[in-house]
Amino acid sequence: MALITDKTIIVIDGRPQSAFLPVIISASRATDIPAFHAEWFMNRLKAGYAGRINPFNQIPQYVSFEKTRVLVFWTKNAKPMMKYLDDLDRFHINYYFTFTVNDYEEEALEPGLPPLEERIKTFKELSRRIGMGRVVWRFDPLILGEKLTVQNLLKKIEDVGGQLFKYTKKLVISFVDINCYKKTASNLKQSRKIYREFTGKDVETLAKGLQRLNNRWHLDIATCAEKYNLEGYGIKHNRCVDDKLMIREFKNDRKLMEFLGYEEVLFNTGIARASKKLKDKGQRKECGCITSRDIGIYSTCGHLCLYCYANGSRAQVTANLERTDKGKDSII
Repeated sequence: MALITDKTIIVIDGRPQSAFLPVIISASRATDIPAFHAEWFMNRLKAGYAGRINPFNQIPQYVSFEKTRVLVFWTKNAKPMMKYLDDLDRFHINYYFTFTVNDYEEEALEPGLPPLEERIKTFKELSRRIGMGRVVWRFDPLILGEKLTVQNLLKKIEDVGGQLFKYTKKLVISFVDINCYKKTASNLKQSRKIYREFTGKDVETLAKGLQRLNNRWHLDIATCAEKYNLEGYGIKHNRCVDDKLMIREFKNDRKLMEFLGYEEVLFNTGIARASKKLKDKGQRKECGCITSRDIGIYSTCGHLCLYCYANGSRAQVTANLERTDKGKDSII
């Protein structure tokens, strides 16, 4: 079975277009679809396909939902999507959320987000609605500054985690990359505050603190696309597009299990046979995600987080959001 295949579809204006048929769709690493494009997404799901602009060559690409078995939502505010959950369930496509809940209110690093209290409330509501195994808590990226020390960060994580640990099974963290991304460096510079990346010693101190906190929480803690080996602190390498989560939560979907290479063997204990190489080769070396197809585009997220690599200037984002057609256009 090919992981991604092509077919021909008919788009809105009647032109035939080639489309990908992914089993797993990422919605999205490039923008916050649940927060800003929920209506667009639901209209595209009803239409049976969606489009995006390839960020490397600026050519439109199309994705058909015909063979899709899992939707992976990435968000910092799931509230706009909540009203569509019943409609989403009617499509009989599995889904889960990676839901970032940071506390950078004092630092004003996430100016477009609702208040922290409201985001925590939304996280809990979503967890009650779809199950704690399908809502992954992210606190990322972790960033240091003049007043933002490792200990301050640990206190922020403790305060948020104390409210969320009963509503999720996993915490995912990552460390900010400033020097790697021009957009991140430029946006942080405009804040006129000094921020920096983690040193190896900073990482070790934070890992020790998380291990202490997790003695009470008992969460799975993992790093996203990081080189550091923190298994000695009970912190593993993560895969955000996660076949293990899918097997645990969606085991009754036989088509999905076949795609993942999962079989019920050894007296139904359940083993995923490593007969398929599902690693997403389009992601960074340290990324553990399995293959998926993204349907978002850059500079269309109104959260305007200063550390974000996916957004250009505020003016560019504002212009893109203003021109967005929420129902008629196949591309955000």
